[in-house]
Amino acid sequence: MGNRYFFLHASRGKSCVAAAFIAALLFASAAGMAGCGSLSETVSKTVSKIEDKPVATADAPKDEPDRDNTPKVLVWKEGEQTFSGQGATVDYSDAGNGYITAKYEGDNQKVKLQIAYADEDPYTYDILPNTDFMGFPLTRGSGSYTIGVFLNVSGNKYSQAVKQAIDVTIDDEFAPYLRPNQYSDYTEQSELVKKCVDIINGVKTDNQATESVFLYITSHVTYDHEKADTVQSGYIPDPDETLATGKGICFDYASLMTSMLRSQGIPCELIVGYAGKAYHSWIAVYAKESGEIANIIEFKDGRWNLMDPTFVASGDDSDPNKIGDGTTYNPVYYY
Repeated sequence: MGNRYFFLHASRGKSCVAAAFIAALLFASAAGMAGCGSLSETVSKTVSKIEDKPVATADAPKDEPDRDNTPKVLVWKEGEQTFSGQGATVDYSDAGNGYITAKYEGDNQKVKLQIAYADEDPYTYDILPNTDFMGFPLTRGSGSYTIGVFLNVSGNKYSQAVKQAIDVTIDDEFAPYLRPNQYSDYTEQSELVKKCVDIINGVKTDNQATESVFLYITSHVTYDHEKADTVQSGYIPDPDETLATGKGICFDYASLMTSMLRSQGIPCELIVGYAGKAYHSWIAVYAKESGEIANIIEFKDGRWNLMDPTFVASGDDSDPNKIGDGTTYNPVYYY
């Protein structure tokens, strides 16, 4: 603490743990790969433009009752297990459910949160000053995490405000992927939660619900090239805004679909990494049953299944297996 200064940097860990998403996104843009807009040169897209008002076709017995589509929004809980210093507070009372919350109350406008699992490189997030607690996932499962908050001194130089190690036991491996967090931010009052209920009305299985959401987003959200060219460091997606405007970059597509599926109790990972040579964001959904999704993705039960709403939203029919088998995707960060 005190005068202990150092530089925070976007590093890549030996086991795919994260630093800041947007730093790499901007690096990709500077290299001529603005957001996800130029990815078609490196990764094949999947299907022709999906017609408006698509109908889910995922396999399911027709005599099954309709799926209960009541929202299953899990909220952050505050408790007594906290540590704080220099205006920063971290609450790890509900770490057993795969997340911590943090906030900063003070005058510093550039505040970083780092979450490091064991001896791996940390995930790095921006904390918005003088806002309510925000959730951050513990995506590496049970074990020892070191959590620190850092305040900007000048440039990319930061000082440690507070830091502590915690031991975490997560009983449900899906817990971090069923809850909102900074990159998948929603509440019971969010418009996306209400819209998701309408979208999946009458479906019979989780697969059909996933397909309905996937088809809706890929046919109602268009890629925002201007935003990709002008996105700033520290950008945090707002899934309700993406739903309202009907446009976004790859991070927005992934955030909106992740939020919708989690609000229905369907485990969903928001993944950041490389598609071919380009920096990109996509999702993976855990399936409880097998079945074909949107006639292009074969879901296998008992496993995570990769989906890329950005590509499908503007896709062609070149090679649907490129996305389904994941061979061109290199995950780096999981949220």
